[in-house]
Amino acid sequence: MTVRGRFLSGLVTAVAALAAVTTAGTLHAAASAPTIPYVALGDSYAAGQGGGTYLNSCKQTAEGYPELLNRESRIQLQANPTCSGAKASEMAAQLSKLEDDTRLVTLTVGAADLGLSAVLGVCTDPTRTLADCLEAIEHAREDLLPELGSNLPKLYADVAEAAPNARVVVTGYPYLLEPTAPFPTVLIAAINGATDALNSTIEGAVSDANDADINIHYVDVTEEFAGHGIGAEPELLFIHPPGVPDAFHPNATGYQAYADAISAALPGGWLDKQKQLG
Repeated sequence: MTVRGRFLSGLVTAVAALAAVTTAGTLHAAASAPTIPYVALGDSYAAGQGGGTYLNSCKQTAEGYPELLNRESRIQLQANPTCSGAKASEMAAQLSKLEDDTRLVTLTVGAADLGLSAVLGVCTDPTRTLADCLEAIEHAREDLLPELGSNLPKLYADVAEAAPNARVVVTGYPYLLEPTAPFPTVLIAAINGATDALNSTIEGAVSDANDADINIHYVDVTEEFAGHGIGAEPELLFIHPPGVPDAFHPNATGYQAYADAISAALPGGWLDKQKQLG
């Protein structure tokens, strides 16, 4: 082989080797994209109550939004201590599941602090009066909501301390009743107004925490549920006789709406690429 031939042969071999190394490196980088360790915190709306078969005594379901987020390409559910009835003032056990390497925390909590299940029970009990309902709502708003407003900033600070590298996503709650719901107009306005007050308190506390340099974000879910509350067709929410545990909780479709709202608040690289393209 001539000198020129040997040179060209060596050049081809070198280029092929370089291409192989580059391709292998690219494939390795794609295969080793880091996962996002995720911890879900909160109450029955975080656990997925009403979404399907219960997995444990906390009424967690496979249809809850933590499990739906866990199906994204890079998000990996590190722990899910969510539990029906959890209050913002009683989150210590759940916070113990946070780690230094936790990168994503979701949190839905506050409704139980106001005793909203009991309030809704009063408001939908045919043996109780409208006055009883309005009194229960007023008690929740005037007596319990200020205490929740005091507890949330400490809770958010505790989350940030336990998971200093995490993006914290805090959700609100959907309106339960559509204008067409089978209840008096004044009752519909009072219940949805209480939801407004709860969401406003949560969002305000998140804003204050964000101003204090906590990586925390509020997600409003009311738009996701708009037109699909009780009294609409199709419904995203259950309605049952008073005393049934799943009353006023989302079904599986409702929890997908929660997951969609949360996903929209996450960096695009954390999500399944096919879903982004769709």
